Amino acid sequence: MQRTLVLDLDGTLVDSVPDLAAALNRLMAARALPGFTGPQVTRMVGDGARVLVERAFAAHGKPPDAGALADFLADYAANVAVRTRAFPGVPETLRVLAGAGWRLAVCTNKPAAPARTLLGALGLEPFFAAIGGGDSFPARKPDPAHLLATLEAAGGTPARAVMAGDHHNDIMAAAGLGMPAIFAAWGYGGPEVGAQAAAVARRFSDLPQIAALLLPE
Repeated sequence: MQRTLVLDLDGTLVDSVPDLAAALNRLMAARALPGFTGPQVTRMVGDGARVLVERAFAAHGKPPDAGALADFLADYAANVAVRTRAFPGVPETLRVLAGAGWRLAVCTNKPAAPARTLLGALGLEPFFAAIGGGDSFPARKPDPAHLLATLEAAGGTPARAVMAGDHHNDIMAAAGLGMPAIFAAWGYGGPEVGAQAAAVARRFSDLPQIAALLLPE
């Protein structure tokens, strides 16, 4: 059976913090609250839009108001690819992986619509057999059911798959399926996340070699 490499989106394929921070700060400004720096937002991302908004308000000692999440999502959806960029080597490496026979998929806690819009704007969507967003299935990472559903949508199976991501949610989801996980060291997670992974990639271009070692053809 064909091998599948499942990739996280934010912090693994793309540096999305600039646009996430901009939308979050516009949300804060509309409520007369202080905004956040890029590094502060980096520490908040990884668990989906709802949790990001909750963490932002909690930082100011407040719960989100009833319209906060919808306002954030509408703003972010309209500005998802203003300053977000793929990490160095992403398109070229995806071509290498596809050429080596890997099936590719994305498993992200970002809602599916902005995930697809972003990947399309960056010219990356055609590489992927499936995109499993945070609202695509009943579960989301770190629940392995999210990763499994994404794999099945791509036509893959855990026994013939590898996960790559920068967040502990990625490593935990893979562990739940008995899949090897590669820590994306260029992303938003700290070294403690890498300690839980089967391997560490320092650059995106390292993924083909590491994935092939973890799951030989």
